[in-house]
Amino acid sequence: MDENIDLRSDTVTRPTQGMRQAMSSASVGDDVYGEDPSVNRLESQMADMLSHEAGLFVTSGTQGNLLAILTHCQRGEEYIAGSRSHAYLDEAGGGAVLASVQPQPIDNEVDGTLDLGKVSAAIKPDDFHLAITRLFCLENTFSGIPLPLDYLSGARALADRHQLRSHLDGARVFNAAIGCKVDVSTITQHFDSVSTCLSKGLGAPVGSVLTGGREFIARARRWRKMLGGGARQAGVLAAAGLYALDHHIERLAQDHDNAASLAQLLSTVDEAKVHATDLRTNMVFVSFPPDSLKGLSDHLREHGILVTARSNPVRLVTHLDFTEEHIGKTVQAIKDYFRVTARSA
Repeated sequence: MDENIDLRSDTVTRPTQGMRQAMSSASVGDDVYGEDPSVNRLESQMADMLSHEAGLFVTSGTQGNLLAILTHCQRGEEYIAGSRSHAYLDEAGGGAVLASVQPQPIDNEVDGTLDLGKVSAAIKPDDFHLAITRLFCLENTFSGIPLPLDYLSGARALADRHQLRSHLDGARVFNAAIGCKVDVSTITQHFDSVSTCLSKGLGAPVGSVLTGGREFIARARRWRKMLGGGARQAGVLAAAGLYALDHHIERLAQDHDNAASLAQLLSTVDEAKVHATDLRTNMVFVSFPPDSLKGLSDHLREHGILVTARSNPVRLVTHLDFTEEHIGKTVQAIKDYFRVTARSA
């Protein structure tokens, strides 16, 4: 059987041959001493691309978001984030536990935005009974949907008006930029800090880069050390990130096209309800009859297709290891499952 078709996430990619070669020939040094040339180049290049002053190579997007909270806020202060955002929901409560910073969740709208009126109403007044609201966090893309560009400028204006710092969980911000057909800095210029993943759509095996002002990054570097995040010859990993920035950004459009084709073909399956979106990047959300989910997941696995189908909607994520050929195979396997179950009913 061929290697698995894996639609669970874009984190499942394997380094390409070119990326492996870049890693094996990377110039390295001791990053704790600031002497790793590959790490230094990655941090500088990412900061330039995002229109920030400096960058910090970190192990993961979760660490990047946590460092942002630690650096922007003091103990007992508060950050605002979406109730379904990664920084609030999927990072094990690190902001509260390790940073001692209180989260204030706001319900995400369908497109991932936070209603700015609700955000404004949630900002605490100057009262010693209350936590000080310090940080406003957004996520882009959100469930594969890029945040509207005009919304970003409005969010920045709100943050400035209330003297809040702003952070973007930009795990897939390059997908957002490609989807919106703009330079990534058009998005990131609205934020004081951005955490950008290298290990999702960009295809690196590990790592993210936190960017922001020079003083902010200097403080974040201290927090990274405190969290045990000082690495030595990390240039072997940074080289993968550099390769991704040079070779894997424009190709994200292929993932978006594959997701659009997958959504179109799935819409021909009677038992599948594809969730519509005005602007799709590399994710397709589809609902199936609830009592079919386990059987469908098992059937697909038997045919070398991996999905996470514990509940609806099922998220299918395209990436550089998912090819145009895989689209038809995936949809056909889904059709076959429902044809067989219909016969046995």
